Amino acid sequence: MTAKPFSEACEENKAPILAVIQPLLQDCAAVLEIGSGTGQHAVHFAAQMPHLLWHISDVREHHAGIQCWLDEANLPNTRNPLPLDVMHDPWPEVNVQAVYSANTVHIMGWDAVEALFAGVGKLLPDRGLFLLYGPFNYNGQYTSESNARFDQWLQMRDPRSGIRDFADLNRLAEQAGMHLQQDYTMPVNNRLLVWQRRMQA
Repeated sequence: MTAKPFSEACEENKAPILAVIQPLLQDCAAVLEIGSGTGQHAVHFAAQMPHLLWHISDVREHHAGIQCWLDEANLPNTRNPLPLDVMHDPWPEVNVQAVYSANTVHIMGWDAVEALFAGVGKLLPDRGLFLLYGPFNYNGQYTSESNARFDQWLQMRDPRSGIRDFADLNRLAEQAGMHLQQDYTMPVNNRLLVWQRRMQA
């Protein structure tokens, strides 16, 4: 039997993230979360936004833990986790107006980050939103000492990972047909970036 996973960071950041994304998603019918991790964000956000169908995705090894959270919450607006490794799996065929991902791009290798943005750009409809939460650098500089230490830890663990620079991510978004809508300051030296898919001719 799989033990229900728990992330202290998810527990701490779910309320401030919800406060930002809830008004952004009020006119959306469905969202795809990429890299759902434990599943804590999915059940919290789905419970607080019952109008919204929350699609969950992650690599297969995380599915059993996510399912524990889904089964316990038993919400009508969540679905079983979808398999998505952005480097290998075909993207889910879901009709969504937004994509949400938290604390993923500093874990992925850069080739996977490129694949993520390209895939999101293809999936989103005109005016669709991509909401990306996490720590980011600006002009090649850390925004805090704690982020610098975190980045060092990440790269010791996996040299392909690391805190990404906003300019590099924004360039990928532009290449994928998205433009920046908002850059929100979040607690504990994190940000929430919101891009919107351009109208396609």
